[in-house]
Amino acid sequence: MTGSETVGLLALETPFDGALSLDPLVVAVIFAMAVVTVVAKTGGIWLVRRVDVSDRVQAGLDVLPGAIVIAILGPELAAGGPAEWGGAAVVLVVMWRTKSILLALCAGVAAVVAFRAVV
Repeated sequence: MTGSETVGLLALETPFDGALSLDPLVVAVIFAMAVVTVVAKTGGIWLVRRVDVSDRVQAGLDVLPGAIVIAILGPELAAGGPAEWGGAAVVLVVMWRTKSILLALCAGVAAVVAFRAVV
């Protein structure tokens, strides 16, 4: 394989000749992040099993996934245009009808993609 490859009428430039080089520092950082993530999750599960959880704390833990989704997607929606607001409307309708967060989010993503293609 050479430095460029022709696909149809489009010439694709590749920065290297098929070899993938990884910086050991980057690999170490990714591995360290994975270890910290696993320790945080298992530590949290271990801690919750050791502590008596009140009904109020349990209610907070039950709504936490939805709050995280809102915290991540809220700013995108606020800065979004018609496609994003249409996707949000689809999410609300699907969530109202099916009560499935996963199905609603998948439908919302598909709606945003479709609306962006149209708008």
